[in-house]
Amino acid sequence: MRYTEKRNVIVGQSGGPTAAINSSLAGVYRTAKDRGYKKVYGMLHGVQGLIEGRYVDLSEHITNGLDSELLKRTPASYLGSCRYKLPEIHENQALYEQIFTILKDLEIDCFIYIGGNDSMDTIKKLSDYAIITGSPIRFVGCPKTIDNDLALTDHTPGYGSAAKYIGTSVKEIIRDGWSMRNSKGQVIIIEIMGRNAGWLTGAAALSKGEDCDGPDAIYMPELDFDVDAFVEKCKNLLQVKNSVVVCVSEGIHTADGKYVMELQDATDFTDAFGHKQLTGTARVLCDIVSREIGCKTRAIELSTLQRAASHCASRVDILEAYEVGGAAMKAADEGDSGKMVTITRLSDDPYQAGTEVKDVHKIANDERLVPREWVNEEGTYVTDEFITYVRPLIQGDVAPIMVDGIPRHLYKPGYQDLL
Repeated sequence: MRYTEKRNVIVGQSGGPTAAINSSLAGVYRTAKDRGYKKVYGMLHGVQGLIEGRYVDLSEHITNGLDSELLKRTPASYLGSCRYKLPEIHENQALYEQIFTILKDLEIDCFIYIGGNDSMDTIKKLSDYAIITGSPIRFVGCPKTIDNDLALTDHTPGYGSAAKYIGTSVKEIIRDGWSMRNSKGQVIIIEIMGRNAGWLTGAAALSKGEDCDGPDAIYMPELDFDVDAFVEKCKNLLQVKNSVVVCVSEGIHTADGKYVMELQDATDFTDAFGHKQLTGTARVLCDIVSREIGCKTRAIELSTLQRAASHCASRVDILEAYEVGGAAMKAADEGDSGKMVTITRLSDDPYQAGTEVKDVHKIANDERLVPREWVNEEGTYVTDEFITYVRPLIQGDVAPIMVDGIPRHLYKPGYQDLL
């Protein structure tokens, strides 16, 4: 049974940060206040922090319009993130009782979780428990992931800004490589995030234009990677140009399912969801090329830069992130639970999109991969259809608020000590 008077909202952030995740947080906060909720609490480090009783009153952090604008331009998860897997309800019902007791004590009506695949698993389980126990709390997911691999949505907030940064950085690296001449040539391998989905790596093709040829090859995890064919391609390219630039997903793997980064000594670290840490793919391939061809090589790992570069954020991305935050809060306020906000593309040119809410049970723990027809037959580059899809998402800029020549972020004295 729902309460007749609106009480409080709680919001959390989970999984890998993005340049746009805090814009969604701002959207949740503003919409909750506009719709008459008394307090908006923020979980510190997601549901894991909530279990530990760690949260803040966001009204003490977003005190005016400038704070809101700074928050939109602040990279990383302002509230702190986590990779915490809730057990199945039957495995630890006491934990769910603990969480719902905390929510009851805080007089929570709506629970909004900003995150990707694993975060939607949290929304699914909590909303299921609410149904089982008859709790009136509504649980709604707000999409976020630079990986762009959430099901049932055209794209995810965070992806557009990461794609913009990747396209920009690859173009700059190509120019740098072109300026340096080596007697035997050089191969530059750029490692881009993407465990199973190549959306980010494909964005490297955005560097191609009238003033840049783009990367010489792009390898994505949707297709098996042939090491011998890769080396042969590099050899052939070095016959016609002095600097070769190749972009690879961190998750590319051989036909037997082995990650390329495992061809040499690799880390055994896995997170709570069983995901192996992927790093070193470019270094492994550089070692192979250097040994087989004897040319100069350079491994460049974009790593967290591609998700933290708020100075290169897409205006479309920041605006959509704010909108889906507001849409998630609106959906919960109007009675939805066990749902996630999705983005529906209406047209490419001019670009138009809207939001819907869909059943989180059809989204959680699923992955949306790059369609095979958006990769060339050889498996070494994306097609024009891919470019048409991604280009609208990188449009426009969000100027940082500069202080002493450096971007200013939202910061409250003493707050970082709580994280």
